[in-house]
Amino acid sequence: MLEVADLHSYYGDAHVLHGASLEVKTGEVVALLGRNGMGKTTLIRSIMGLTPPDVREGSVRWKGQELRGVPSHEIAKRGIAIVPQGRRLFPSLTVTEHLTVLKKASATHGWTVAKAFEFFPRLAERRNNRGNQLSGGERQMLAVARALMIDPELILMDEPSEGLAPVMVQHLEGIILQLKQAGLGILLVEQNLYSALAVADRAYILETGRVVHQALASDIAEDPSTLTKFLGVH
Repeated sequence: MLEVADLHSYYGDAHVLHGASLEVKTGEVVALLGRNGMGKTTLIRSIMGLTPPDVREGSVRWKGQELRGVPSHEIAKRGIAIVPQGRRLFPSLTVTEHLTVLKKASATHGWTVAKAFEFFPRLAERRNNRGNQLSGGERQMLAVARALMIDPELILMDEPSEGLAPVMVQHLEGIILQLKQAGLGILLVEQNLYSALAVADRAYILETGRVVHQALASDIAEDPSTLTKFLGVH
């Protein structure tokens, strides 16, 4: 479904991605792991067509079609959504307004506002609250629900568990697994190593802008040498 090959991305003269490659298949959760500053968010932004960075070499193919040079809003129309790091909600918009920005409340097909409220009952309870009146967990639910409003086939999630209490991290894991069961592919950038490995089918480890290891998530979780060597886990 998504194929990234030999991607080189820059911030000005800073060469951040050095030939990164990965793929995400239909209905698969793929974790992108690595220490801070290794290029994970840069890779997400490069796939989504967001600038910066500047992608100077390589290929991003979606269902066989090249995405390099395609505007990010057009990439979204083709079925790729992003849940950005930090949620990026509008403080003054209500929960319902966040969702109806991308889909009319009266829509009857795909991911509708009503379906989102059924999937996230807590958001239904808070539908009239503004973005700045929500808890961290509620904001993350809303960021995911907003992404679903474009009826994506693939969601790019950048650090979704950041700042969440452990009980909310577990809730988020459940949401990711439910989305997978619904047939969505997910590329998950996550600092919470064990949470990512708990929900992922496969994982790539990024180091200084290069993929240095890839394996089944279960194999990485059970391999102390890999965790120590690439992720500094002891």
